[in-house]
Amino acid sequence: MLQIEFLTDLGARVTVSVEHESRLLDVQRHYGRLGWTSGEIPSGGYQFPIENEPDFDWSLIGARKWKSPEGEELVIHRGHAYRRRELEAVDSRKLKLPAAIKYSRGAKVSDPQHVREKADGDIEYVSLAIFRGGKRQERYAVPGGAAASQGRPAPQGQPTQTRPQAARPASRPPAQQPAQEEEAPF
Repeated sequence: MLQIEFLTDLGARVTVSVEHESRLLDVQRHYGRLGWTSGEIPSGGYQFPIENEPDFDWSLIGARKWKSPEGEELVIHRGHAYRRRELEAVDSRKLKLPAAIKYSRGAKVSDPQHVREKADGDIEYVSLAIFRGGKRQERYAVPGGAAASQGRPAPQGQPTQTRPQAARPASRPPAQQPAQEEEAPF
């Protein structure tokens, strides 16, 4: 039997037993949807194949996609918002790198030094994930395909993911309810 330790969205440490290694990713997805994480962000961010980026299952690392009121699509992880950045291929005498997609944010004073990366000038940032090269791995994809990750119906016979709607108190008069409630980004 395997055990995996999660850090809840409120900071509690919880150990979960997993009966078989074949169930490990299912358990990570389940608790990741709650915002629970099972590890620290590695230096340079998590590394995944670029072909997994369009339908990557962010719940595997306790993150989720979120659209800001301005319409910008972000990834929320432990209360921080990470932006999608497309990096061009590098081909020089010293360095050869294929094109990549990186999710990163500006560094904060409270970020550990090992996760900070230098950019031009004095700017530092923290990378959550980078998608570059490699061969696609279905285990990293949203179950049910890209359609399920974008709220469209999944193909027949496959489960879809749904987010429960927040319950609203029935005792509040309709006149006092706001016209539209916005979901918090974390």
